[in-house]
Amino acid sequence: MALYEHVFLARQDLSQQQVDALVEQYKGVIAANGGSVGRVENWGLKSLTYRVNKNRKAYYTLMDLTCPPAALNEMERQMGLSEDVLRFLTIKVEAHEEGPSAMMQKREERSERGGFGDRDRGDRPARSFGDRGDRGPRSFGDREGGDRGPRRPREGFEGGAE
Repeated sequence: MALYEHVFLARQDLSQQQVDALVEQYKGVIAANGGSVGRVENWGLKSLTYRVNKNRKAYYTLMDLTCPPAALNEMERQMGLSEDVLRFLTIKVEAHEEGPSAMMQKREERSERGGFGDRDRGDRPARSFGDRGDRGPRSFGDREGGDRGPRRPREGFEGGAE
């Protein structure tokens, strides 16, 4: 039997329980056609890059499948008919990955770090907005070209010399 990784996107207005019910439904389709489902990862509700069927977000779910091609075709046919599934992608693989996927590893790292805003910046001290560090305050003469004096209006434009 062939090995596949299958990811599908479910509508944003579903609940997590409804997404889990979809997973169970598709597990049943695979099992009825002689296959099996290994790891199932719910990546949660994520923003889409662009709107898909008026949805800005979707529930992402990864499934590791071991099944004949006929079982996969039947599951994809049913997903294509379902209004709850926005998109799906199946990739044939040589072997299933052990442990959590890259998406779940990223989530774990983020939770260990304490969220998005608490990035470790190494040995650099934290600075506030507008703080120029050891460069001192900015003045008009700091810019390239130095102090050029007052500007005169350009000719041929409103307010310019005629």
